[in-house]
Amino acid sequence: MERWKLELVKSLLKKIHEGADPESLKKEFGEVLAKVNPAEIPIIEQQLVKEGVSIQELLKMCDIHVALFRDYLAGRELMGVPEGHPLDLLLRENELILKWAEQLGVIANALANASNGEAAPLLQQLRALLSNLRAVRTHYRKIQMLLFPYLERRGIVAVPRVLWGREDQAILKLRALLKRVEGELPPEEARALAKEAAGLASELAELVFRENKILFPALWALLTEGEWAAVAGEARKIGYLVRVEREWEPAAEPVLPYQSETMVEKESLARLPPEFRAVAAGAEPDRYRLVREGDLDLGTGFLSPEEVKGVFDALPIEVTFADANDRVRFYSDGRLPPAFVRTRTILGRNMLYCHPPRLERLVRETLEALKRGEADYKEFWTRIGDRVVRVFISAVRDENGRYQGAVEVVEDFTEALKNPEEVLKKVVVL
Repeated sequence: MERWKLELVKSLLKKIHEGADPESLKKEFGEVLAKVNPAEIPIIEQQLVKEGVSIQELLKMCDIHVALFRDYLAGRELMGVPEGHPLDLLLRENELILKWAEQLGVIANALANASNGEAAPLLQQLRALLSNLRAVRTHYRKIQMLLFPYLERRGIVAVPRVLWGREDQAILKLRALLKRVEGELPPEEARALAKEAAGLASELAELVFRENKILFPALWALLTEGEWAAVAGEARKIGYLVRVEREWEPAAEPVLPYQSETMVEKESLARLPPEFRAVAAGAEPDRYRLVREGDLDLGTGFLSPEEVKGVFDALPIEVTFADANDRVRFYSDGRLPPAFVRTRTILGRNMLYCHPPRLERLVRETLEALKRGEADYKEFWTRIGDRVVRVFISAVRDENGRYQGAVEVVEDFTEALKNPEEVLKKVVVL
């Protein structure tokens, strides 16, 4: 690490300690600080701890860093991003992630060099920071599920796959660290864990840098307003790590990836970061046509009637639908042994009469509660021979909230309840 960078941060610390205004610091240090990669900050801080700078002073600096790096991280490539735009909110999320990562690096480096008596309170701070960092998955999910499909549609596949791999690696390390910090740890083990936490802090800072300087400028150059409108709509369902103070109002209708024109225009190509330009120029667009003649528009996808039947037949559950008049209109015929006997002779039958008289009142009250909106679903557990099944009855409503009927889903939980240890052995964390 170059000495001038250490001295620069020391000068900054001194100004912070003296109570300098962040805006004045930005003017004084902004230009030279732009030469420091944000991913280098944890390394600089580690060296400063060794030289005797206190943890409290370094933690004070985290918010200042975010303010000073804001212009550098956004850069000229992202000028003009409207407030409340998905990209604006993702950039703000990265400011928060960078702050958390820097705090994690400070605490981790302090813990790695702590005496036995100092380790316990630092370990507690480390736990809290790692717990906060669980939220970064929400940030990455938006990138992976909302933005990468638009790149893939344009034939840009390798870049999203590599970046997703890096994000996934960081999440796995975070998950492993969270598991290890449960309970008390001997000082030696805590110090070893701290080194891994410092490594995670560097990885998270590096991901912020890659997104803000490479990925986001590429997306800003490539995506149309209609595509961003679709991203904005879907992102609301996932949520943001930061407060959305102003809603962005696009002028275009939402365009999902399968609706996109896939060619990269020359004008867009010229505005791409160098890391993207060569890849995009030689990319073969994905021209797959999703919607076929005769497909049913299900809102969340398009299927032929044959595919709909095949999907229901393949489900490891039993599904029965009764309309607003309580008349059975559909049931699935799956591959697994059925919990309840259902035949085509029940089609058109009153749902009440599909149950024994002793259950008629319960079924009626359940359906009436769903119709009145007193509940969205009702859950029941029962035994059928030696099997334990869950009966889940859910209201089906249209987009205006009007009751369309009820769907009954029956699922066999026998194995999970009788052999929980065996089931847990099969659990794979995805």
